[in-house]
Amino acid sequence: MSKPYYHSLFLLFLLHFTIVTSFQFEECTIESIHEAFTQRILTSHELTKHYIAQIEALNPILHAVLELNPDALTQASQADQIPFSNRTGILHGIPVLLKDNIATKDKLNTTSGSYALVNSVAPRDAGIVQRLRNSGAIILGKASMSEWCNFRSLGSIPSGWSARGGQGKNPYNLSAIPCGSSSGSAIAVAANLVPVTIGTETDGSIICPSSFNSVVGIKPTVGLTSRAGVMMISPTLDTIGPICRTVSDAVYTLEAIVGYDPLDSEATKNASIYIPKWGYKQFLKIEGLKGKRLGILRKGFFEFHNGSVEEQVFQQHFSTMKEMGAILVDNLEIENVDIINDSHKSGEWALMQTQFKLALNSYLSELLISQVRSLQDIIDFNNNHPIEEKMKQYDQSNLIESQKTNGVGQKETQTISYLNQLSKLGLEKLFKDHKLDAIITPGATSHSILAIGGFPGITVPAGFGTDNVPFGICFGGLKGFESRLIEIAFGFEQATKVRKPPSFDGVRFLDDEFKMEL
Repeated sequence: MSKPYYHSLFLLFLLHFTIVTSFQFEECTIESIHEAFTQRILTSHELTKHYIAQIEALNPILHAVLELNPDALTQASQADQIPFSNRTGILHGIPVLLKDNIATKDKLNTTSGSYALVNSVAPRDAGIVQRLRNSGAIILGKASMSEWCNFRSLGSIPSGWSARGGQGKNPYNLSAIPCGSSSGSAIAVAANLVPVTIGTETDGSIICPSSFNSVVGIKPTVGLTSRAGVMMISPTLDTIGPICRTVSDAVYTLEAIVGYDPLDSEATKNASIYIPKWGYKQFLKIEGLKGKRLGILRKGFFEFHNGSVEEQVFQQHFSTMKEMGAILVDNLEIENVDIINDSHKSGEWALMQTQFKLALNSYLSELLISQVRSLQDIIDFNNNHPIEEKMKQYDQSNLIESQKTNGVGQKETQTISYLNQLSKLGLEKLFKDHKLDAIITPGATSHSILAIGGFPGITVPAGFGTDNVPFGICFGGLKGFESRLIEIAFGFEQATKVRKPPSFDGVRFLDDEFKMEL
């Protein structure tokens, strides 16, 4: 063939190479990834390969990921083979990390951070994993977490630590806590190790790590997402939700995982009435703050030192929200908030101890293969493996206390009724009296208020402290208020755009741009 032909072919190759290498992986979104797929300048295989490389480079420092799915690249290649006209899933080709208490029926372990469940085999994918796969997501691996959802000890174990994963590190300040128990999920997405992660929350375990790692976390109404196949603490309180870098990515992921599950029938059936007909994407509105009545809980929440970074930042945010059309109802107080925020006074802690034993024993009994079949077996395993489980450093006092419980009886039923009453006379009354669309609190300070009522909340990046540790702002609502909270959170995010990726001073990043193999 002629030289001009080869010259033209070479120019076309260079053009394609230039386009591919120009895709910016850092801070990329689901929308930008899908756009790159559509323009044929990126494949799911290339995307997944990039994140595997990032994890291999940074995970020894951050301890965000427990293990990678050996079939992830194969699944990504299979996703690439599907014609664009048949790609209906909202997460098609998108790698996702799961918190390690969410079961998968594949080559991945599901261990809640403990060596006791290594090599156990689940009977099926968790309900939300089935939905993720149906949406086209690539299950990239399992994220680290606070062992047993921070429920092993009564206080001796630092947040974000597990025997399998070690101590998770905050990517903005390696000496700061990442918060938990969905620590690895927040760390990984914050550090651009993956675009989407899934966390679980009993009382603060999504909204707290999201706040500390400058990411967006959605704690859905209890029952909106299935808990089937998840090692949870409390069926009364637990919920599953997305942790992502942007509100829109979190909303797309939420839309993929909500819905009825016959294996979690009562909760998902009751909550299914809250799912909007046309999904949640319709509530991603720039003007989402306009006309919203937002209640500010000052006493016990927004109490910062005069002139502190936090005080200045939140005052600026309040001004911005007003400029965007929000109506701020200030200095509100929730009745009996001191009791609500004390899990021992409210009875929440005792209820969790009782329900944890029941829920865990039920999960373990269904495993196809496992060396432990009960909470007592886990306690015995820890005693018999003191080196692996760091028993000299960290005790298992809460597991022991939970083992002493004897199921849900009259006392526990009364506690559930009391928590419902606290919510009715507390947050629900506040919303009714002041016709609120949401409450505003700093960081995860409203975690127990939202937890005891099964209420939703969305945490959005708000600022950075003097030590460069991020802090968030949380918008909380009543059951089924996700649509309003999404409008508010998206409007706030777009008006402020606080989030920035961690700099990793002294830590070498991989090149942000994809390097094509020649």
